[in-house]
Amino acid sequence: MNKLSGMFAFVKTAELGSFVAAGRTLAISASAVGKGVARLEQEVGVRLFQRSTRRLQLTTEGQLFYERCRRILDDLDDAQAMLSLSQEAPRGRLRVSAPIVAHHFLMPLLPDFLARHPEVELDINFTDRAVDLIDEGIDVALRSGDLRDSRLVSRPLQKFRLLLCAAPAYLTRHGIPGVLSDLERHACVRFRHPDSGKLLDWPWHEGMVVTEPRLRTVLACNHIEGVLGATLRGLGIACMPDFLVRDALAGGRLVSVLEPFLEPGRQFRALWASSRHLSPKVRLFVDHLGAGLSGSS
Repeated sequence: MNKLSGMFAFVKTAELGSFVAAGRTLAISASAVGKGVARLEQEVGVRLFQRSTRRLQLTTEGQLFYERCRRILDDLDDAQAMLSLSQEAPRGRLRVSAPIVAHHFLMPLLPDFLARHPEVELDINFTDRAVDLIDEGIDVALRSGDLRDSRLVSRPLQKFRLLLCAAPAYLTRHGIPGVLSDLERHACVRFRHPDSGKLLDWPWHEGMVVTEPRLRTVLACNHIEGVLGATLRGLGIACMPDFLVRDALAGGRLVSVLEPFLEPGRQFRALWASSRHLSPKVRLFVDHLGAGLSGSS
């Protein structure tokens, strides 16, 4: 078993959790898989798996090695796709990172993409953590805000606006704020960024705000869906993206307040590494997102 075959055996074992399952997928014996992994461990000089009678578990070094091997094999898939398939017939795994809230507008687009490109395997990681696309082997990421990494290129997608919302019952009890200073007597539900631990700054319109109000936070949450749930239950006023609260606003379960004092809008972007060849599956996925999301709000 050569080094590349050993890498295939290692990656499949890491993903499936056993030599038997990896062998079945690779159409070789479990013994051959185990020997290939052992030979690979000998070559790299570290133990890649903790072995027990019940299961195999990656060591810390094994996890790091797996991530790098996975990227190498994904690149190999891309190279094979370039040589053997047209751009209309992509194949292989496509790793996507998106903020948790993005599932509201991303998931409805996926059935059509997969129907058109059945040989693509989507691997989507919904996280509010700031990921490094290159170090973590991410093909495409959806993010809002400024593009600060010169190694990346981007394409604009969905526009959105952050709104301040509260449940009607809360506003009945505490009143509807008419100016920003009114917020100082209200309870605020805040989103906390998981990676930095900082509370989300509320998006004041620069031309409308002289002095920012001091917000009284009664609940902070690092999951935007939790912020929505707390707001629907009348805990206070919260700042959330318009696409998240659209149904609740239309159904009267939430009310938007102080809109003239908020910035007009923001935008999601699709990001990918500029140093890599834009593989067929990446190009088609970005085009699909662009067709479904560009200019929408």
